[in-house]
Amino acid sequence: MSLLHCSNDDFIRTTEDRHKQAVEHLWKVLEDSGQIYLGAYEGWYSIRDEAFYQQSELVDGKAPTGAEVTWVTEESYFFRLSQWTEKLIDLYQKHPEMLGPKGRTNEIMAMLTQPGGLKDLSISRTAFSWGIPVPGNPKHVVYVWLDALVNYISALGYPDTDQSRFQKFWPADIHIVGKDILRFHAIYWPAFLMAANLPLPKKIFAHGWWTKDGEKMSKSLGNVVEPCALVHKYGVDYVRYFLVSEIPFGQDGDFAHDLLAIKINADLANSYGNLVMRALVLINKFCDGKVPAPETPLTEEDQQLLALAKSKTLSTLKSQLVELNMKALTETILAISREGNRYIIHYAPWELAKTDPARMKTVLYVLSEALRLTTIYMQPIIPSSAKRIFDDFGVPEAYQTFASIEDTIPPGLTVNPNLAPMFPRVELAAAPTAKAVQPPKKEKKVKAPKQKITDETQ
Repeated sequence: MSLLHCSNDDFIRTTEDRHKQAVEHLWKVLEDSGQIYLGAYEGWYSIRDEAFYQQSELVDGKAPTGAEVTWVTEESYFFRLSQWTEKLIDLYQKHPEMLGPKGRTNEIMAMLTQPGGLKDLSISRTAFSWGIPVPGNPKHVVYVWLDALVNYISALGYPDTDQSRFQKFWPADIHIVGKDILRFHAIYWPAFLMAANLPLPKKIFAHGWWTKDGEKMSKSLGNVVEPCALVHKYGVDYVRYFLVSEIPFGQDGDFAHDLLAIKINADLANSYGNLVMRALVLINKFCDGKVPAPETPLTEEDQQLLALAKSKTLSTLKSQLVELNMKALTETILAISREGNRYIIHYAPWELAKTDPARMKTVLYVLSEALRLTTIYMQPIIPSSAKRIFDDFGVPEAYQTFASIEDTIPPGLTVNPNLAPMFPRVELAAAPTAKAVQPPKKEKKVKAPKQKITDETQ
């Protein structure tokens, strides 16, 4: 995680005592409320999926995931899942926003409304001994999904629901899970929680899979993309940006090195980084290396760029973040730099330096503020690059946070005089294949008349 510049509040194993105590407590709560009974199970079981499947769910004799299944007959404890069919249907009819992305609600509703409804769920096994023993009957071990799902609350101190961590973090704002395990999270988990009178997570979002050159990644095909190798090759921020921006989150996406190069070059090198470098070079050249104060009234174009960078973008980002539409979110942020590049071409501050120095300072101030806001929005995606941009502009930490969006960049900040390319271009390994997505339209690079400033800002 540290390689990708990610962090976590806790890391819990299902073998830890705190987790075992939570599972045992939940079992007793469900048992005491009449939700668990002892019976016998006969059916198809997938060891790989750690899941039971009905005959109607099998595809060509295998699990829907393609995993092998075996017929199992054994004594088992059951959870009365069938009693929760209507409650789950009602839940998702009233709150379709609980499942994402759009379309996942229909997938789960199809499972809930199948003829006969949900079947009671086998929640113990006797064929193996690894796992948490069933309280009061240690020859049984707790079914892996009842065990594993409790991790979400055992990490927060359950069964002590009054402690601060549980109160702060539960119910979870969102569970992000693989699309192949959605039913465990969207059917079993809510049923367990409702049966135990515990709050439900506010949203469950199923992410897709990355493929390679149109094929599912697998060791046998030799097409697995190793994340650590990607980071070492391209740098962590390039990898983070590509993974977030390339496909709509929740859908499957195809990875190709050339697609990464095209995306990085178009968005970061040509657009955002190009504008950052031009603003810094111009401030160094014409403003003694300090962010200037505006010396003329703001024009309508000035106000439009600032409004785009502030209220308009922030409002859009909030709705996109709620929907986890990360691809659209990055496009919204990039729209500021695209508009900033048009703005700098229109006003040509290198020419204003000769004809109207006061107006030039206003233009460069507006650009600096637009870039400060853009970098705040970019910071969660490319944190290392954002820090470098803030440092190059001399922006104090107090003006680098979302809490400072309503503020404005203080004039007089000293910018870095020793600039290096912000986002070096990534070389294409080969021409993109026909099935690759079309590269984003490249913007026209900003070039000053006579080429003097242009040459210095490339």
